Amino acid sequence: MDQTQFLDWLAFRVGPVQIGHTVLGTWLLMALLTGVAWAVTRHLSVANPSRWQAALEGTVLAMRGAIESAAPDHARQLLPFIGTLWLFIGAANLLGLVPGLSSPTGDLSLTAALALLVYGAVHWYGIRIDGPRAYLRHYLDPNPVLLPFHLLGEVTRTLALAIRLFGNMMSLEMAALLVLLVAGFLAPVPLLMLHIVEALVQAYIFGTLALVYVAGALQSQQVGRQVQDDQDNPKKD
Repeated sequence: MDQTQFLDWLAFRVGPVQIGHTVLGTWLLMALLTGVAWAVTRHLSVANPSRWQAALEGTVLAMRGAIESAAPDHARQLLPFIGTLWLFIGAANLLGLVPGLSSPTGDLSLTAALALLVYGAVHWYGIRIDGPRAYLRHYLDPNPVLLPFHLLGEVTRTLALAIRLFGNMMSLEMAALLVLLVAGFLAPVPLLMLHIVEALVQAYIFGTLALVYVAGALQSQQVGRQVQDDQDNPKKD
């Protein structure tokens, strides 16, 4: 069976919009993650935590620790978004291992949507935490002449974020297919392990880059405010 044959069979059209295997795979993944989250969290207990609860708490603490290393003052605000990116992209990358399905992240439309979410999150967190005036001011630092370069950097890094994940996942699936064509099923286990490791690594890298972008915007604003405070209140010798 072709890898996308099952979801292509379920594809449908709503007016001019085609709902293809990428959208259907994304919906399937969202429903699966929602069901797992509900099943794991519906019987939380402080006195007698289950093994699933312990695993969940360990995962959340690990993600929070990684976020604190980049944005120690904003880990609580960033955890829902960055943690969701890690979990969703990791699961999406692994979805291609299921017979009859393909990884949604192997489609540029999904990776572009994720990159646009990161782009919007950078501005949303910056405005929410520091206010619109303080946030927009950092585009004029250290000189207003650099404003076009700041804007160009925002666009190019968003494009790079989308293309990077798409290219890596597409090349990973193509490499796995070529190895299977050449070696047959003589080495399926090492190939499967390689796919799992690479899928998780790509999810971690994407989420980490998103974290760096958000943290970088917040830190640049903090530096800008500190410089402004020093100018407004110079220290006397």
